[in-house]
This record gives sequence, structure tokens and C-alpha cells, in this order.
Amino acid sequence: MAKVLSHEEIIQILKQFDEKWEIEDNGKKLKKEFKFKSFIEAFSFMTKIAIYAEKKDHHPEWSNVYNRVEICLTTHDAGGITDKDIDLINFIEKK
Repeated sequence: MAKVLSHEEIIQILKQFDEKWEIEDNGKKLKKEFKFKSFIEAFSFMTKIAIYAEKKDHHPEWSNVYNRVEICLTTHDAGGITDKDIDLINFIEKK
């Protein structure tokens, strides 16, 4: 099972990313909202992430309304944020 990262570790890691990733649920989830020009762009973004997530067997909690995508990341079986979530953020931020 993956090791849950401490609050301090999460803060340090998030410094390398867009400041818009928020820590929620007492440090157990990371959340960010993305906005696009259209539904097609938003759905394309989600499709790319879905393919990667399936390969990694680590799936985001997310929702899509027209041009907005909200993503929440956590490692359910570990009960918090792990390197699996950070790996997915790395991929997401490159899209």
C-alpha cells in the first residue's frame, strides 16, 4: 500500500505546481478546477487523463459541467494523499 504523505510533505510538493491545487478533507484530498473554452476541450482534457489514470490504476474523482472540470485526488485504499496522486498531478499539469 502507498504511504500517505504528511501535510508538510504535501505543502512542499505543491509549491512546484500551480497554486490552485487546494488541500481539502483534513489533508486527505487535493482539488482543482480547470476552465476551458468549450465542452469539447474540457472533455478532451478528461479523456487524456482517463487513459493515463486507467494505465496507472489510479482514478480521479471528478465532475464536468460544460467547460469546467473539477478534479479531486486521493488514494482511497491508503486513506489520504500519496505519491500516486502526485504522479497524476504531474500528468494533469502537463496537459
